[in-house]
Amino acid sequence: MFKPVIKSALCAAVALGFATVSTTADAGNDRFKKVLERGKVVVGVKADYKPWGFRDSSGKLVGMEIDMAQDVADALGVKLELVPVQSSNRMQFLQQGKIDLMIATMSDRTDRRKIVGIVEPNYYTSGTNVLAKKGILKKWADLKGKPVCGKQGAFYNKIVAKRYGAKVIAFVNNAESKQALRDGKCVAWVYDDSSIGSDLASGEWSGFEMPLNSEDDNPWGLAVPVDEQNNIWGNFMAGMQYRWLTSGRLIELEKKWGIQPTAFLKMQKDKLTPARKHLK
Repeated sequence: MFKPVIKSALCAAVALGFATVSTTADAGNDRFKKVLERGKVVVGVKADYKPWGFRDSSGKLVGMEIDMAQDVADALGVKLELVPVQSSNRMQFLQQGKIDLMIATMSDRTDRRKIVGIVEPNYYTSGTNVLAKKGILKKWADLKGKPVCGKQGAFYNKIVAKRYGAKVIAFVNNAESKQALRDGKCVAWVYDDSSIGSDLASGEWSGFEMPLNSEDDNPWGLAVPVDEQNNIWGNFMAGMQYRWLTSGRLIELEKKWGIQPTAFLKMQKDKLTPARKHLK
């Protein structure tokens, strides 16, 4: 269903990329060339962020962003290799050349754009909220002086600590953070509202709720190496995102993975589709 669209993404992106080559150093396209030469794209994804990236009962990595990574490989006509990353190491993995591309629930922030090549248009968005036992919290100010579980590398840990006086206890991964919440080590777990909503919908969190109004809504950005952002690789991924949004592919994947529909995807589809039609 989506392959004719991603084929056009490849053609458009490569055309844009070769136009860029004439004005930039050829070294800025090394990663893209390497992907094609070896016949494999290595993508950093989450392994503990259900349903965007997680392991199924057999240990296989699955989820919405894994499907997106497969779309990229299919468009390029290469094999896909998935590398699990954490919030604390995903940018470093890209910098160090351990991965070619990162699609790992990363919020698009100014400081991160200095480290990795975040490509537009953004493909998703989420806000900050907490998971807590029902009736424990009514407002953000209730977190003052209380232990709150968080995940290492998440930007909202510092925000919640500074803004509301919470005592954030950061764990390596989400599984540890949520287990600490179940064990009563924290009054709440601070994370993306999109992920918390999916946890609550799973039926595995009876007696818990997302009681607060979400704050600090942030778009998500996938990334290529910073020196390839405006070259073939970055242009190709910009084309992929544009067509994911205008084709309704991401809305389709939300439904597939049981994710509560987001207003962002509908808004982007309505906003970008007229421009796409104009280009035909």
